[in-house]
Amino acid sequence: MQTMGLRLYGANDLRLERFDLPAIREDEILADVTSNGICMSDYKATTQGASHKRVPKNIAEQPILIGHEFCGTILQVGKKWQGKFKVGQKYSIQPAISYPGRELDAPGYSFPYTAGQAVRIIIAREVMEMDCLLPYDGDAFFYASLSETFSCIIGAFKTNYHFKAGRYDHVSGIVEGGSMALLAGAGPMGLAAIDYAIHGPRKPRLLVVTDIDQKRLDRAAAVLTVQDAAAQGVDLRYFNTASASDAVAQLKGIAGGTGFDDVFVFAPVPGLIQQSSQILGFNGCLNFFAGPSDPAFTAPINFYDVHYMGHHVVGSSGGNTDDMRDALALMAKGAINPALIVTHIGGLDSAAEATKNLPKIPGGRKLIYTQIALPLTAIDDFAAKGEHEPLFRELARITSANKGLWSVEAERYLIAHAKPIM
Repeated sequence: MQTMGLRLYGANDLRLERFDLPAIREDEILADVTSNGICMSDYKATTQGASHKRVPKNIAEQPILIGHEFCGTILQVGKKWQGKFKVGQKYSIQPAISYPGRELDAPGYSFPYTAGQAVRIIIAREVMEMDCLLPYDGDAFFYASLSETFSCIIGAFKTNYHFKAGRYDHVSGIVEGGSMALLAGAGPMGLAAIDYAIHGPRKPRLLVVTDIDQKRLDRAAAVLTVQDAAAQGVDLRYFNTASASDAVAQLKGIAGGTGFDDVFVFAPVPGLIQQSSQILGFNGCLNFFAGPSDPAFTAPINFYDVHYMGHHVVGSSGGNTDDMRDALALMAKGAINPALIVTHIGGLDSAAEATKNLPKIPGGRKLIYTQIALPLTAIDDFAAKGEHEPLFRELARITSANKGLWSVEAERYLIAHAKPIM
């Protein structure tokens, strides 16, 4: 069976190609892909190529498909899995499969036929063996695609820990009813974190979101409002550190002068990490969420406070399967809304350039619909493009009626009316 997919041959060498898929084996599954999100992890794998820790060294001869935030429909089930999965079933994948002996291997980084930027794929046996192929019954494909994003946030909130004075027991998770700061938190992952902090099962009392881009902060405040947070018992503050005379003093002042219980860093900037260290309170946990591209990346933190104030640092870059199930369940209940982080829509033919130029493209998550051909387009630009193109005219009407957000209705219209890629 022929497919089309985005394959990585080396650093910045992405190629959209037609190629044949082999017949599936009895322990594999054939599926199509409908939607796939692009995130900074894709950019890092693309720019680093074979030097990336998850990418095989021989991709010049045996390229891999990229994309790990995907959802689609099962087309054919190998004999081994026919009692568990069915043709026509929607699915999502937890890419952090942690396969024994190959713990770094992951869909979207390590496999020739298992990834999201393709029309049809073969889901490798390792995914099912590790229980990382997740059936999905929701209406919107893009919800399941972005469940991986939210699973990373859920996992990060669980990764944080604190101790009780005089004891050695570590208590996992953020401090419930405590104070939390999200630094550089108005980007797509930050928006997911705000949404989860407000609407998830374990909430802070105070949530401060910082950024240096006022437009990002304004959009965050428009879609995740102070009023909505207050209704959930969370005191939400947005703070532009670029215009602050003394950001550290002002942030600590917002936290009552004692500092924050939990601080998350969403950008790999040394000064930002130093700032996060300075605003931690006693027994404070710093979660360095933003993965750097440079393996020699370092940043200063205050070790006096590590010793005397109980400051500690953790890192998290992904969730596990339970985190992804939690995300899907919260989405199904309408508790969290993945549409909040989507700012651009495109077809498979736009995925290569979008991935290679991701840091230069403003906004939140770039969502690719792999079955269609469509330039990457900001939702904010739908109305202007709609003056000449009927597809965007209708998409502008749909999104405008939904507070400028992507939706199930918009997705259905796009899939039904856009030009097929094959």
